Amino acid sequence: MSNLKSFLKENKKSKGTTKYIVSNDFVDEKGNPLEWTIRAITTRENDAIREECMKDIKVGRGQYTQKLDTSKYIAKLITAAIVEPNLNDVELQNSYGVMGAENLIKEMVSNAGEYSNLADFVTSYSGFEDNNINDKIDEAKN
Repeated sequence: MSNLKSFLKENKKSKGTTKYIVSNDFVDEKGNPLEWTIRAITTRENDAIREECMKDIKVGRGQYTQKLDTSKYIAKLITAAIVEPNLNDVELQNSYGVMGAENLIKEMVSNAGEYSNLADFVTSYSGFEDNNINDKIDEAKN
């Protein structure tokens, strides 16, 4: 027999945040790499991001199908997961000469390998362990 009280919202564990060194390009005054604060993406957030990244593709006369823009999806997933630094900070965006968190992250993490590692970390921390999401990440990298 199950214990219903264990499933109540107030008893649900929260994953919280974690620290991750995105790049050795960002260091403190002692030369130590800065840790970024990352949080897990919720199911509802992921659904909203996926929906925002869908595009209609014409497949025939009057026929369309939807396809996920994986590059856009990954950028939005990463930016939604980053708590610190605040990618929506206007001063930070201005310092890189860009507008928007997705444009900023690609300027800040301009090394393709580091960006790929960040995407892997964010998806793993958010619970994406199946090959489906990893296949999409690999597709977006290429």
